[in-house]
Amino acid sequence: MSYADTLFLQTCREILEQGTWDTDREVRPRWEDGTPAHTIKRFGVVHRYDLRKEFPILTVRRQYLKSAVDELLWIWQKKSNRIQDLNSHIWDSWADENGTIGKAYGYQLGVKHRYPEGEFDQVDRVLYDLKHNPTSRRILTSLYNHHDLSEMALYPCAWSVTFNVTGNTLNAILNQRSQDMLTANGWNVMQYAVLVHMLAQVSGLEAGELVHVIADAHIYDRHVPIVEKLLEREPYPAPQFRLDKNVTDFYAFTPQSVSLEGYQAHPLEDKIPVAI
Repeated sequence: MSYADTLFLQTCREILEQGTWDTDREVRPRWEDGTPAHTIKRFGVVHRYDLRKEFPILTVRRQYLKSAVDELLWIWQKKSNRIQDLNSHIWDSWADENGTIGKAYGYQLGVKHRYPEGEFDQVDRVLYDLKHNPTSRRILTSLYNHHDLSEMALYPCAWSVTFNVTGNTLNAILNQRSQDMLTANGWNVMQYAVLVHMLAQVSGLEAGELVHVIADAHIYDRHVPIVEKLLEREPYPAPQFRLDKNVTDFYAFTPQSVSLEGYQAHPLEDKIPVAI
């Protein structure tokens, strides 16, 4: 079975068996009918994925890699907050009257700052340091800008990535304040696994380990029956990940630069309730 399946199923089982419900508290999220969207959660979950061994993608429910990469590049490459720059509609419900999500995600990565070496935004600073200062322990990005939180449609969930070069290997730690296990765990993991592969390739490095730190790993009340069905499924082996080796510039990657060989997965559920 895919190692991503192993960690996902194990964590979901632990949440359901040992987690804490928030049904005795007022909560912000709501279902479409206005009902409070309560969760059962575990605090401080850490998952480690060795990208040299296999690509971390779920098989107990089908994942769409190119769509995930499209959103990843919308944030990290286009540094956009405009939903029209995204090929899916996953951010439509968060858009304002101008069609943006405010000063969130890509907007934060695109803000430029002056350094002794010149002017960089956060992504370009990472790219520069991976090539020129690979031993630095300061190669990281942060989307959680307290000055701009009031102007964000949604506070960033996956908010910080720390990069570390060990030998010729690029490793990364993804910090996430909140994780909807059913809808977002597999999505975020494969996105940032792809990001490590992309940054490693254009920096002359090898993709190594992705460490995913989740502060609040939760399952929504209306997702519990779906997750219980996933726990009964038999996972498939992990597929082979391919990245176009001809791309040497991070800004030249597209969703078509990635592919999977031998990906087998169980079908998605008909419809998953979405909490907003």
